[in-house]
Amino acid sequence: LCRGGLAERLCRLQNRERSAISFWRHQCISDGKTPSGTSGVLIVKILEIFEECTIQVAICQQLEQSPVTLSPEDAVVNAEEPILKVLFTRETAAYLKSRPQDVIHIYPPWQKLLLQNADVPVIMNTYFSQKVPLSEHSEAREKTYGLTKMLIRKNIISLAQTFRLDDLDDKLCQEPSDNQVACAPQIHNNSDSKQHPLALSAVNDSLLEMVERQGAVGWREVQVRVVIQRVYCLPAREGYRSHTQGNKPLLSNGGMFCRLCLLVQDAYGMFSEVQLQSLSSTDDMEQYCRRWEGKSCCLAGMKILQRTTRGRALGLFSLIDSLWPPVVPLKVPGQSQDSEMMTTNLPPPSFCYILTVQSGEMRVEVDEEEQISNLYQPPAVHALKEILRIDGCNERCSFWAQVLYQRLQTKHNVPVDQRDILLFVTDSALQNVVHGIPKVVAVSVTASCVLSMGIREALSAGSRLVFFKDALWGNGRIICVERTVLLLQKPLLCLAAGADLSELTGPVRLDELDSTTQANSVCALRGTVVGVNESTAFSWPTCDRCGNGKLELCPQDRELLYCNQCSEVVTTPVLKMQLEVFLSCPSRSQSTVKVKVWHETGVGVLGTYEVHSVLGKEVGLLNCYVHSVTSHPNCVALEEIVLL
Repeated sequence: LCRGGLAERLCRLQNRERSAISFWRHQCISDGKTPSGTSGVLIVKILEIFEECTIQVAICQQLEQSPVTLSPEDAVVNAEEPILKVLFTRETAAYLKSRPQDVIHIYPPWQKLLLQNADVPVIMNTYFSQKVPLSEHSEAREKTYGLTKMLIRKNIISLAQTFRLDDLDDKLCQEPSDNQVACAPQIHNNSDSKQHPLALSAVNDSLLEMVERQGAVGWREVQVRVVIQRVYCLPAREGYRSHTQGNKPLLSNGGMFCRLCLLVQDAYGMFSEVQLQSLSSTDDMEQYCRRWEGKSCCLAGMKILQRTTRGRALGLFSLIDSLWPPVVPLKVPGQSQDSEMMTTNLPPPSFCYILTVQSGEMRVEVDEEEQISNLYQPPAVHALKEILRIDGCNERCSFWAQVLYQRLQTKHNVPVDQRDILLFVTDSALQNVVHGIPKVVAVSVTASCVLSMGIREALSAGSRLVFFKDALWGNGRIICVERTVLLLQKPLLCLAAGADLSELTGPVRLDELDSTTQANSVCALRGTVVGVNESTAFSWPTCDRCGNGKLELCPQDRELLYCNQCSEVVTTPVLKMQLEVFLSCPSRSQSTVKVKVWHETGVGVLGTYEVHSVLGKEVGLLNCYVHSVTSHPNCVALEEIVLL
């Protein structure tokens, strides 16, 4: 808001007004009685209640001045006083919980409005109102009535009727029973939705309107129709772990607790993140992605967890920006919804409401048989070489890639399940590039990115073609963060703009070690062994059948080795070794190149464990992980790796 502007002054005034009302009500509750004194107090008895334009209208009759503890049955109606039409805001109506025959005390500063051509005065500014305490008889009646749910008539006033347009549809003037909504909130599960047709009859298409009308307490009776743009899981906060849905705990991502989330968008372009609760398995997330993304759904039983902005949630808004501008024209609040008035020339959203479920009242109705919504924007799939040319920062990108190697990042005092993972990936386009672009790209998977068990098991088993959806690109790096999803199956809908989705057929080639090689990357290495660090060298025999590295001496023959896992004598053990060698590499002639060679692959490369036989040996293309690159001293430290 502009400092000193009308909007800021109005906002301050509204805040003071809300504070004054809350303080007054708190004083009434703490004193246990209505405020003393009847000067200027208007006492009315409710005859009828209905709702119009989000305002609760009570048709009342004024009562004679009477004691505060007067029961509704003993209230004396003054026939000389005219009928009054009393307006209560939604917040005041929710506080009073009024019914017909209730007696209400309205305290100043209420105002009386006299309308032309109308006999019934209108009472406004009724914020300071209290319901008269009930007598014992009235209290018993209230308990009895409380078991039955009262319906409030809801008058729908169309704009055509208000402005007396010529093409007024007579149907808009009617007040069908379908427009009645329940006065008292009631818990609804998916199973009993058909038993309460009135409870969720009204459907809105504006998230912002529902938030403004219902407030932070949430909404139960009204549904909001939205389109599910993305489905993903988020790691839960510490305090969220105790929340469960029924007897099901929140799903666990390794040792991290997670929850299912939806990014939804309404017909006006407004986004909200809906944080649901537990899944039985992280693999269910992939099912929900396939079944729900792009479909329309109705939300009910929601409450506002947070209103967030770009500065507070850069990751969320980077995903929202990737879905903007919309692919179809949006509705514009306050304007005609003719096609020529609908426009996509709108600024991207600057705020977003985080919604969560009210305890036991969550309702997400997705019509899975319905066609994909026109508002849905599937992920645009690009080739890796196209992503590497993007100039922007914090851009969301989606791509297919073959995972060649994975490595857990080493961090002190950080549990294994909370460490970042480096995935080295490639595709057919990168493999065919001659120069200028790396053949293998590192993708950093942060601990906040939830990986399904299917992904984890697939990467442990071997190289797989993986779909990276909504990863983050910036500063020359691809990062999988919150709201990034890794899938093994191709999405039903995706825009593959020039992306080559074919799997690799030939052998994988890595970039050779040169002056541009950086730390935490992979490369191919060739050179001549010029030195061996004997202090760190060691070897051990392993079973040639199962690979067991803990062999024992055979009890019958102490010269033979015995494998407990195979329960067999090992006659031809496989020698595994770790050896740190120094190479002379033509591509880094000015650097000291130190390589840790180990396992039986080292035997295959160097041929023997004897130091004098290793020196001077030519090493062919050796796949390595680069630990560090330093300039003082000029040294490159590598480790031999085996690709998946």
